[in-house]
Amino acid sequence: MRAEPLAPPRSVVERGAAHGYWAGLLPLLAALACLTRVPSFARPLWNPDEGYLAVQARLLAHGGELYETVVDRKPPLVPWLYEGAFALAGSESLAPVRVLAVLAQLLTAVLLASLARRRWGDRAGRTAGVLYLLVSVGLNPQDAQAAGFEVFVLPCTAAAMWCADRGRWGAAGTAVAAAFLAKQTGAAVLLPVIWLYVRTGGGPRGGLPWLVAGAVVPVLGAALATDPAGFLFWTVTGSAAYASFTGSELHVLTRGLANTALVAVGCAGLLPPVVRALRVTRTGAGELWLWLAASAGAVLAGFHFFGHYYLQLLPPLALLATAALQVLPRDRLVTAVLTSALCCGLFLAWGLFAPRPELDHVQRLAEATARRTEPGDRVLVWGIHPETYWLADRTPASRFLTAGLLTNYSGGRDGPQVGERYGVEGAWPTFRAELAAHAPALIVDDSRGKPYAPERVPSLRKVLVAGYEEVGEVDGAVLYARVARGAGRP
Repeated sequence: MRAEPLAPPRSVVERGAAHGYWAGLLPLLAALACLTRVPSFARPLWNPDEGYLAVQARLLAHGGELYETVVDRKPPLVPWLYEGAFALAGSESLAPVRVLAVLAQLLTAVLLASLARRRWGDRAGRTAGVLYLLVSVGLNPQDAQAAGFEVFVLPCTAAAMWCADRGRWGAAGTAVAAAFLAKQTGAAVLLPVIWLYVRTGGGPRGGLPWLVAGAVVPVLGAALATDPAGFLFWTVTGSAAYASFTGSELHVLTRGLANTALVAVGCAGLLPPVVRALRVTRTGAGELWLWLAASAGAVLAGFHFFGHYYLQLLPPLALLATAALQVLPRDRLVTAVLTSALCCGLFLAWGLFAPRPELDHVQRLAEATARRTEPGDRVLVWGIHPETYWLADRTPASRFLTAGLLTNYSGGRDGPQVGERYGVEGAWPTFRAELAAHAPALIVDDSRGKPYAPERVPSLRKVLVAGYEEVGEVDGAVLYARVARGAGRP
């Protein structure tokens, strides 16, 4: 009697099925990630955050010290990423970090697909990954296409939820720390991670020490690798004025409503099933709702409502929509995907074809700055476009790369709380000392009538009157060259 062949072990079959599943899905997600990021490569840069990071990276590469000679209100991870990308591929273009942004979006989509597949099956995994990438561009292109802080927060937050879902608490804590080190609001994902820990009891061996260690050790390491006191001040304690809502209520609320409307358009395919999920209890997605709520809190933090803040909403929204679509008729899934694809196409066209007048202005200003200075000269750009330094390839005369840090105009303040007295604590004595020690060869007043114009900033006005003369103008920005000693004033 012929013996029947032994069936392969179940684990082998499952691994083979998983390999086949991902072999089919990964190329699709990779192609979609590349497609949705095409506009990001169409411009030299998209917003001042990219410019700030590019200038920081160059300064760090030439011996600058983060939170000492190079300062910002952000943690160090993304500046380090820029520095590393520039070290490998040069600093003349942001293409290297744009590639990293594509990979960050792809990794986020893969993690969401894995989360959804584990919970609701193969189709749900494909749905979550595809929907996320389609809605990932549903904002003003300067927010969605920039290789900014939030883009690198997203894979960290998705990784934190992925690890927590599997009870890998040390790795979950490390992912939370990475999200915080990309941007402070990334730490919001700690709330749903803790929810999952409590709901599962932390596993048989108890994962709380591992979760705490994973979250704390990388942050302490980053503080020690920079300047602990400076790290604490610039990332936590030194931004009280920046986070204030006073003085710009109407301006900020208008921006918030506009960006909320844009997100609603970009997520038009997701919102109907998510609203439906509010009335459906079979999805078992309590931690996903908490993730969405925590991300909404991250958007509200600081009361600025910039469009790129809203990116943190998209991963939990994609998962919640996927959860709801599992219990809705199949035609709802088709509608959600087609609607999301249509909206995605509209935002991609916006990114590819819409004019960017501010970028054109900054490019002209950088060209004028480069013409009027030598490569070794220090320059001061008094404005909110630090990318001027990068485009002109000139060294900043100060560690404060924008007028916002010195006047609290950061975040688009247009009310009364703008001026010297509202700058970062201790900034003005440091700034005056820097200008005295290394007087810039050129000062570019790019305020163009904003509340931080030199006529409203006595310390800067004194510097201009004492040692500079007007030598040119570019689109309303005024260029002042240093007067040689003994040359006299015109």
